[in-house]
Amino acid sequence: MDFNKKYKINTKWCLQVFPPPPGPRPAPKCSSSLPQELSDLTHLLRWPLTPGDGGDLSASTSPQTSTYHLRHPAQTSYPLGGYLEAILIARDHQGRCKSHGGDLFRAQLLGPDLKAGVPGDVKDLENGTYLLTFPLLWAGQAQVQVRLIHSSEAVGVLRGIWRDQWATIDFTGYFRGPTGHEETVTCNVNPLLIGKEESTCHYRDEDSGELCGRYWNTQNRLGCLPQPLNPDPCDFSQGQRSNPQHHVLSPQQPCRPGIPGPKPSGFFHQNTWHSLSCSSRSFSTADSILGCLAGRIIHMMGDSTLRQWWEYLCDIVPSLTPVDLHTTHQTGPLLAVDASRGIVLQWRAHRWPLRSLRTPVASLHSVVRELGGLAGGPHTVVVLSLGAHFTTFPPTIFVQRLAGIRAAVASLLTREPRTLVVIKLANTGYKSVYGSDWFTLQVNRLLQAAFADLRVAFVDAWEMTSSLALPDSIHPGKHIVRSEVDFLLSYVCPT
Repeated sequence: MDFNKKYKINTKWCLQVFPPPPGPRPAPKCSSSLPQELSDLTHLLRWPLTPGDGGDLSASTSPQTSTYHLRHPAQTSYPLGGYLEAILIARDHQGRCKSHGGDLFRAQLLGPDLKAGVPGDVKDLENGTYLLTFPLLWAGQAQVQVRLIHSSEAVGVLRGIWRDQWATIDFTGYFRGPTGHEETVTCNVNPLLIGKEESTCHYRDEDSGELCGRYWNTQNRLGCLPQPLNPDPCDFSQGQRSNPQHHVLSPQQPCRPGIPGPKPSGFFHQNTWHSLSCSSRSFSTADSILGCLAGRIIHMMGDSTLRQWWEYLCDIVPSLTPVDLHTTHQTGPLLAVDASRGIVLQWRAHRWPLRSLRTPVASLHSVVRELGGLAGGPHTVVVLSLGAHFTTFPPTIFVQRLAGIRAAVASLLTREPRTLVVIKLANTGYKSVYGSDWFTLQVNRLLQAAFADLRVAFVDAWEMTSSLALPDSIHPGKHIVRSEVDFLLSYVCPT
């Protein structure tokens, strides 16, 4: 590593104990029984407990006073495939060392000139210090950037909301009778959870068994944080530069479902995503995409970040012709076809909870119902994306949904193992009263655990959207969407 400027180390030290550096971490293996695996939410969603700040904002973690430094003396060069480690010391707004963990930091190793980036691993030592580990995956210069997404005190507020409030939003339901009379009422996923058994109507999904409820006495349950968190977290980065060898690491095995996903799952170099689990491919032209999708039926079911994939493909491939199904674009179903090549591309929103414009309930099919109606086969591709709309409900609601969907995916793969099922993880950038990146991180943990032992493929949108120094957005830009779709197509057409 070559240093082009002096490195300043803060001399205000705290008592610290550092563990040995971590080695490469394979993907965790999960039990084949989802209900048993996900019943232990305390284990899956574990986060260090924090004592709180007692209402004193100055006692919360501050990005201005927190510092980090290299763990070992700087070297003139580092080998490709090695690791760079740093120690982060969390301090409050008065510069006092924190004695506990629980902060949500995001660390990146960036190569701006090479349009390169990779997420760093942040290990909470639960004593106010954090071990940062960055893999060195490209030749050239690099710099570390660390951001405080949520202080431990803010995480405590978020955890309280998730634990103590059964829901932070309600939905408006419109009921119209045969004579044209209409009633507007408040609905939610399951009013039984807040003791609304009286004066309610329950609508049970026949396929999944889940409830949606309507209560006659409406009330406003829109919740938000007591104090809004900074939507643009502050950076406290210090420049570090490395000059490894001459090439980018590239695995050779084709992308197949069931391949374990390492951490990190990949990195960007020259604006191209390189997977560390398989040989990802680039589909930069309409012809290359058409050649891959020819003769295939793609069923996309999920949220608006997955709808971006449908919109991207329709935009970049002129021969994919959208069919007007006279539905709401926000919820679908949306359909595009290339009849000459036998391509059918469909997206539809998952069922409630779903924040959307006024939409007929009949158009909101459950994922379980849709999967149950698929015969599957080598020409069938299923892509699922769940996450953003579940952050305003306790994790038990999401676990219940995952249990039904996992069973439906397992049945589909049993009756036709040649079906390709792809799970898109939720991405970063959720900054609103409806959610946060901390909520999304917990949802992704459950999502990965639910499908880890099934022969499915994962597109890690979380790491793709946290690898580069890009503005936060729940809907990533075209560059990220292209990378996500390219990785999907790498599974559809591995060679």
